[in-house]
Amino acid sequence: MDTMQQLSEKTVIRKIFWRVIPLLMVLYVISFIDRINVGFAALTMNKDIGLTPYLFGLGSGIFFVGYFIFEIPSNVMMVRVGARRWIARILLTWGVFACAMALATGPTSFIALRFLLGLAEAGFFPGVILYLTYWFPVRYRARIVSAFMLSIPVSIAVGAPLSTLILQMNGMLGIKGWQWLFIIEGLPAIIGAFFALRLLTDRPERATWLTESEREWLSKELAADDASASSDSKIGGLGKALLNPTVLMLAFIYFCATGANLGLSFFLPQIIKQQGYSNVTVGLITSIPYIAGCIGMLIVGNLSDRFNERRWFLAATMVLAAGGLIAAGALGASVWSIVALSVAAIGIFGCKGPFWSLPSFYLRGQAAAGGIAFINAIGNLGGFAGPYLVGLFKRSSNSYADGLCALAAFCVAALVVTALFIRPRQAQQAAMFPHLAAGNDDAK
Repeated sequence: MDTMQQLSEKTVIRKIFWRVIPLLMVLYVISFIDRINVGFAALTMNKDIGLTPYLFGLGSGIFFVGYFIFEIPSNVMMVRVGARRWIARILLTWGVFACAMALATGPTSFIALRFLLGLAEAGFFPGVILYLTYWFPVRYRARIVSAFMLSIPVSIAVGAPLSTLILQMNGMLGIKGWQWLFIIEGLPAIIGAFFALRLLTDRPERATWLTESEREWLSKELAADDASASSDSKIGGLGKALLNPTVLMLAFIYFCATGANLGLSFFLPQIIKQQGYSNVTVGLITSIPYIAGCIGMLIVGNLSDRFNERRWFLAATMVLAAGGLIAAGALGASVWSIVALSVAAIGIFGCKGPFWSLPSFYLRGQAAAGGIAFINAIGNLGGFAGPYLVGLFKRSSNSYADGLCALAAFCVAALVVTALFIRPRQAQQAAMFPHLAAGNDDAK
């Protein structure tokens, strides 16, 4: 590829990036805040409605059971009705249930509302991952996914101090602080539904904001990616995708990574609160590991693309996550435990770019829609297992250290499976850089 071609390609990718990614990032920030703000609400809510650490962990995690049930149907529906309308529908319904969390009056209603919130939000994340495959060639996806998933640590880094400040509204208009938290942080999802309808474009061929030549170039690039492997090397059928051993291994890895991520996210405010800080200070300190996670996510995603390597970057992030969690549990209530948790966050969030670049090595067509949703659905059951185990260990040992070690065990399991079973085909890796492959052919 000559210099002019490179400059033209970068111009198109940059145009698509700024049209697509900022909006999706904002929407995912809203999504993740609504998902994990229960951890901050717990600082005062648990006492008000009678939640023990065990019941809180159960209710926090039950979100992902509802998420699991509707995940695959939601992604298949997105393909049928279009990303713009379906993502708007998801935003509207989850915003309503996020606000409704303010109506919880006890363990039963808390658990039921969390389950319904999971049903409402199901399909948003895998829908976005699938949507990105419509717009970006394979060789850009690790850095693009990393940029999009920067929303996760950003949402916590921003949401942590914001949530604890909202808690200070306790008693205003006769509404408790944690109820204000759910209402105020749920409303943006409802508003976001209208922005999704207005600004999202279903497919590149409908993108009037691209020139005809830019649409043609993008269509050819995406078609070349899809044709880079024979029908034998990419899974095209939904049924085959759900039974494929590699897809199952990817789902297991994501289960472990998500368990570690959300087991930490839901309980981190309470872990820090035990060190004697005020609620506002807890919010500020909680943001520190996630700022580190932001930096780690961008660095790992860019390095993964630069070296055209997914597997070993994914494995390295699991090493960082496991080591940081074990060290945090051992260090207990100290400043150094925050440092260890920051290392863990670099691993937990740094894995996202290399991981979500892997499914496209194995899936195409309808299998991509269902397979990505399946991986995310199974993976998000880890969002039930992680918080549940932390709450269970806290109940049995009255300490969070054992729970952190359990989350580290998830990361070790993901590391082992990645190293032993995930092997992206060399032909598919070469297809990510067709100009290099062409150079090799010329050399022959």
